[in-house]
Amino acid sequence: MEQLALMFSGALMAATVLPGGSELLLVGFLTAEPQTWFGLLIAASLGNTLGAMTSYGLGRVGRNGITPEQLGTQSMKKTLTWLERYGYWALLLSWLPVIGDLLCLLAGWLKLPLLPSSLMMLMGKTLRYCVLIGLFFGGAEFLA
Repeated sequence: MEQLALMFSGALMAATVLPGGSELLLVGFLTAEPQTWFGLLIAASLGNTLGAMTSYGLGRVGRNGITPEQLGTQSMKKTLTWLERYGYWALLLSWLPVIGDLLCLLAGWLKLPLLPSSLMMLMGKTLRYCVLIGLFFGGAEFLA
């Protein structure tokens, strides 16, 4: 149980304060107790999604008084254009390093619908952890 709480909090922090790390934590726990893979998958996915939803919330709150021109970097503006084009479907890529956090933040800034946005984040992040667990257990054998 302690392992699941650590996985949840590690994945949460990885999506907010401390980029990266949740994958290493997952592999470490799998190495120690491979039979706990399903609980770890759930804890990691939910924790990382909650962290992404925190970024979404910050974007939503931070929208007040900020115009698209004030967003700053060119990559932020490109990401915003891309997110406006594909909507909450783009959040399936919220697991990507660097751009994933930006996608979640800007999704909140655009006030994309909360429920579908959250579901896309959850699906993308869960898929990432499924692939990682599958690779840990030998790739095709696990996924078959």
